[in-house]
Amino acid sequence: MTIRYEANPPKILPDVNTNESIQKFVEKIKIISKKCDAIHLTENVLGFQRVSPIKVGKIIREKIPDLPITISLRVRDKSESEILRFVNKCISMGFSGILILMGDPSQTGKKDSGQIPSLTVKRLREQGVDSKIDLYLSISNKPDFSKIGKKLEAKPKGFMTQVIQNIDQVEELYENLKGFSIIPILLYPSPKNEKSAEFLNLDLASYSKEFEGLLEKTQNITGDVLLTSPSDFNGLDKFLEKYTN
Repeated sequence: MTIRYEANPPKILPDVNTNESIQKFVEKIKIISKKCDAIHLTENVLGFQRVSPIKVGKIIREKIPDLPITISLRVRDKSESEILRFVNKCISMGFSGILILMGDPSQTGKKDSGQIPSLTVKRLREQGVDSKIDLYLSISNKPDFSKIGKKLEAKPKGFMTQVIQNIDQVEELYENLKGFSIIPILLYPSPKNEKSAEFLNLDLASYSKEFEGLLEKTQNITGDVLLTSPSDFNGLDKFLEKYTN
């Protein structure tokens, strides 16, 4: 059973000391790593400029060498050569996997490169990259399975989902994606995460009541889950302390 924690590296802001932000971020990872099995570092969520997940991942590897790290790679604003450089850095640092996704439109106005996640995975596999690091694609929490042929043909290690709303979605994904690893994402239902819940059309009150049972059932089905709590680190940390003991 694997519980992963999704961590968003610090934003790069003109009036904030980036090095101090990185230090605080790494300290949080040191704290929560005692209650989870792995972490997933995102890249420029919502298109905002953030510290590179490779940069903070390198520091975390030095501080917590046994902690498995997966990392997001957005292809929307990268060329093929930039993608390959990114992937090779991940391999050289010993990261365990890469989630290859389109990514949100850049808030800085950077143009799209035209790269497609499924084709990127296919190309990297043809280059033998998948023998050195696991490659993942993202998938909807309720996909039309008749329309995901390109994703399946790319033959990733598995799929990380959108935030799961109920156990039926987990069961349907698991049954229809045999042979692939499935890593469902669950949102920690804290009042501080209410904006995220609204964005995802989640009823936070009912989701909160079912959350622990949903987490247990999801783990039993897939053996792997990714927890996200973008606005409440302390709440999730306290929850995990109780849940994992």
